[in-house]
Amino acid sequence: MAESGKKHTLDDLLAVMARLRDPVSGCPWDVKQSFASIAPYTIEEAYEVADAIAREDVDGLEDELGDLLFQVVYHAQMAAEQSLFCFADVVDAITRKMIRRHPHVFSDPKLRDAFLSSRVWERIKAEEKVARGSAAPASRLDDVPLALPSLTRAVKLQKRAAQVGFDWPTLTPVLAKAEEEIAELKQAIGDDQGDDSERARCIKEEFGDLLFVMANLARHLKVDPEAALRDANAKFVGRFTSIEDVLRKDGRSCEDATLEEMDQLWDEAKAAERKV
Repeated sequence: MAESGKKHTLDDLLAVMARLRDPVSGCPWDVKQSFASIAPYTIEEAYEVADAIAREDVDGLEDELGDLLFQVVYHAQMAAEQSLFCFADVVDAITRKMIRRHPHVFSDPKLRDAFLSSRVWERIKAEEKVARGSAAPASRLDDVPLALPSLTRAVKLQKRAAQVGFDWPTLTPVLAKAEEEIAELKQAIGDDQGDDSERARCIKEEFGDLLFVMANLARHLKVDPEAALRDANAKFVGRFTSIEDVLRKDGRSCEDATLEEMDQLWDEAKAAERKV
C-alpha cells in the first residue's frame, strides 16, 4: 500500500479488492457476493456519475468515478477467482477494441472526415461478433440490452429500425402519432364499460405506447430523453422546495396550505427562474 502522503495506485486498489474477497481474512459481505448481486450496484454507480455531471459537481464526479472504477475491479476480481479473466485482460480488451474501432485515428487518417456518416463503427462491431463466433441474432433488435433504462432502450430500438428505413422522415408524423396516442389514452381512461382489471390493462398499454412515441419524438429532436427527464425532475425539486421554504418562513407547512396557495407559489418560483 502507498506510504503516508503518497497517492495510492491502481495496483493498490486491486490489492484492496483481493483482500476484501479473501475467504479467510476478507470482509464476510464482500466474500459472499456474485456477479448478479453486484450488478445493481454497478448500474447505480453509473447513474451517480451521470448525476454528478448533471449537477456540475466536479468533486462529486471524482468520487463517483472512483466508485464506478471499483465496480469494474470488483467484477474482474470475481472473474479472476473463477479463472475466467482478470483486470489486465479487461484493460487489454478495451484498449484493443478502441484502437480497432477507430481506424481513422490509429490507422488511416483519411477516413476521419467520413467516419460519422460511414457507419464504420457498426460494421466493425458486426465483424467483431463474427470473429467471436457469436450467432447472428434473429433480429437486429435482439442485442439491445434489456437492462437499459426503458426510455434509452426505446431510442436505441428505434435507431436500429431506422437504419433499414423503418422511420418517419420528418417530425410532423411523429407529432401526429403522439396526438393519436394521447387520444387513445383518453379513450382508455374514459372507458368504464368493462371490468376494472381490463381497463387498467388498457390504460397501462396506451400509456406505454405514448411514452414510446415520446422517446421517438426525443430522437427526432436529438434530445436525450433520460437527460431531459432528469432536468425536469431537478426543476420540479427546485420549485417545490421553494414552496416549502416560503411556507416555512410563514410558520406553516404544505399541509397547512391550500392547493391554490401552493399553485400560486409554484408560479412565483417559476417566474423567479426566468429572471435568473
